[in-house]
Amino acid sequence: MGDRAGHAPITSVQHAFRLMEAVGAHESGAPAERLARDAGLPLDGAHELLRSLTQDGYLRRLDDGGYVLGAKLHGGHSAQDLVNRIRPALAALRDDLSAAAYLTFYEDGEIRIAEIVDGPKAPKVDLWVGFKDAGHATALGKCVLRELDDEARRDYLARHALADLTPRTITHREELIRQLESSTSAPVMMDREEYDLGTTCIAVPVHSGNRLGSLGVSFRADRMYRTRHVTESLLASANRVSRGLALDL
Repeated sequence: MGDRAGHAPITSVQHAFRLMEAVGAHESGAPAERLARDAGLPLDGAHELLRSLTQDGYLRRLDDGGYVLGAKLHGGHSAQDLVNRIRPALAALRDDLSAAAYLTFYEDGEIRIAEIVDGPKAPKVDLWVGFKDAGHATALGKCVLRELDDEARRDYLARHALADLTPRTITHREELIRQLESSTSAPVMMDREEYDLGTTCIAVPVHSGNRLGSLGVSFRADRMYRTRHVTESLLASANRVSRGLALDL
């Protein structure tokens, strides 16, 4: 009996690590049920550990009930650690446009989702393909690629195949570059069902010092929306996000 009691704390630590590994595999967050399944833990035990890890700052619970890694696991200058500061701007964008809002950052040569703010009336798109492999097919990814210098863009495209995700996906590098370099009246990029059939996304860049990212929203493709209003709201929100990021420099 003494040996079993002595091993209980070690087992709990192992379970906590398995849960944190499961959370880390879902950049945009995952619910307790999915995390428990991924970690091979009973749901009741997973719920208890998730609560404890969240209270201690190792995890953070999103409005939709999903979990992402918390500040203690990111460091003071990471993208996720800045979310608490800039998330209100994303929530305001979501509420203004009745659309899920997304924020990405370009880090270590990859375009990564830092945060998604959605809601019952503004559902997020089903991220059925990992964002790492879909930068060419999303407004968010194309927005970052457009802002990169030629060398960084060539490096990215050399490391990422232009996968055919839908019949509308751009799969030829020259065509993608032509679209990225085409002149427009505002720094706006769109994808029209290129990542997900039935979904249109619009995005603008986010800059702060050496940090580059993009801010965007998604709509059902059959939904009527006012492009000018969406663009103005996105640009205003991107300015607020950039100012929030500047506080960390």
